[in-house]
Formats: sequence, structure tokens, C-alpha cells
Amino acid sequence: MSRWRPPAPSSTAIITRAGFERLKGELDHLWHTLRPEVVKALAAAAAEGDRSENAEYTYRKKQLGEIDRRVRYLSKRIPSLKVAEGAPADRDAVFFGAQIELENADSGETYRYRIVGPDETDAKKGWISIDSPLARAVLKKRVDDEFSAELPGGLTHFALLAVDYED
Repeated sequence: MSRWRPPAPSSTAIITRAGFERLKGELDHLWHTLRPEVVKALAAAAAEGDRSENAEYTYRKKQLGEIDRRVRYLSKRIPSLKVAEGAPADRDAVFFGAQIELENADSGETYRYRIVGPDETDAKKGWISIDSPLARAVLKKRVDDEFSAELPGGLTHFALLAVDYED
């Protein structure tokens, strides 16, 4: 038995304008504000002497590593992203950036979601990734279309109630 695992499928490199600006702002904040503060605190902790028992030094080293890891990721990811501008020509069908309202055909519950890029998903806001099984199943559907999605809880049937795009 080997430990080899196939690489994870790469996520779709598409993002909304607001999400792109948010990622650029995060990178700027990390690089120009947070990292210099942590480096200064790390230098102060290192000056205290014995580093083997210096919890502050260990914490700051770990914190600096986490910041550098995120900066490296964002520095590679941001240039590869494609910003989706505006709504599609066919505003009656579901595409990237759509706000959709679904009804579970079995239980009758309704849900509102927005289809966004994988870098800006937020469950609390109802923003789902375009790579998610539900988003893949609803793409190109129109109001009153019924479809099925293979979700973690099993095959679920939905009806599309509304499609809207932010202007």
C-alpha cells in the first residue's frame, strides 16, 4: 500500500470584481501592515535571550510562517484569476454570479444562493462555489426547470424558482 494520492482537482479560476478586490486588499494588508508588525515583535522576542524556552519567539515564528504561506498563495492565485464582469447576455438562465432561489422538491423548503468563485464562498451569506455539485447541476437551467444534484446527503431534487443578477 502506498501513500500516494492523486492531486486534488484545481479549482475554477473565476471571481467577481468584489471578490478580486477583497483578495488584493487582503494581500496588501498582510504584506504591508501585518507582516512588518510580526517581524518587529519577532525581533523583540529574539532579543530576550534563550530561544529554546521563549514561547513568544516560538509563537511569532509560527505566525510569520502562516502569513508568508498565505502571501505566497495569494501572490500566485491573484494573477491567475479571471474577473467576470457584468451579467451574461441571457439573464433568464443560471450562470456565474447568479442569485438563485431553489425549492427542494421533496420537502418544499426554499433556499437562496449566489454562485461565486471558489475563493469567495461563504456559507453564512449563501454564496456557493461554482465548483460545488449544486452549482454544477443548476448551471444553464431556467425558472421552473427541475433538476437533481448529488449532494453529500444523497440525490436531491430541486425546482428553480428565480434567477437574478446584481447590476
